[in-house]
Amino acid sequence: MITKIENLTTNELEEILIIWLTANQEAHPFIPSTYWQDHFAEVKEALPLAELYIHRDNENITGFIGISETYIAGIFVQQDYRNQGIGQKLLNEAKNAHNTLTLSVYAKNQPAYTFYLKHGFQLMNEHLDDTTGELEYQLIWEK
Repeated sequence: MITKIENLTTNELEEILIIWLTANQEAHPFIPSTYWQDHFAEVKEALPLAELYIHRDNENITGFIGISETYIAGIFVQQDYRNQGIGQKLLNEAKNAHNTLTLSVYAKNQPAYTFYLKHGFQLMNEHLDDTTGELEYQLIWEK
C-alpha cells in the first residue's frame, strides 16, 4: 500500500533512514560507504521537509520515494522487496502528483538508469558529481 506521509513520526523517520542508507550502499558499490554515512545527519534533517510516499507491508515501511519540489531525491526499496513493482508504484504516485519530475542517477547505476528510461524519463544532461567524482545523468519526465 502506498501512502503520502504528511507528519513524519520518529519511528517512520528511523525506518526510512535505515532503508536510505542500506539501499544507497547496495546500489552504489563504486562509492565508499563512508560517503553515505557522512551524509546521514544531513538526510535526517532533509527528510521531514520532503514530499514522501511510502510503501508498507503490514506495519513495516518497505520502500519510499522522496521529492523536493519536482526533484526526485531517490526511490529506495528494501532488498527483500525489490523487483516486486514497489518502485514503479512509488514512481506512479509521484507522476500523478506532478507534471514534471527531474532526478540525477549515477551512470554506473545501470539498473536505476534503465528503470527510469523504461518509465518515460529522458536524458537532459550529464556531468561529474563534484563530491564523488562519478558521472551522473540528469533525467526529466513530463506528462
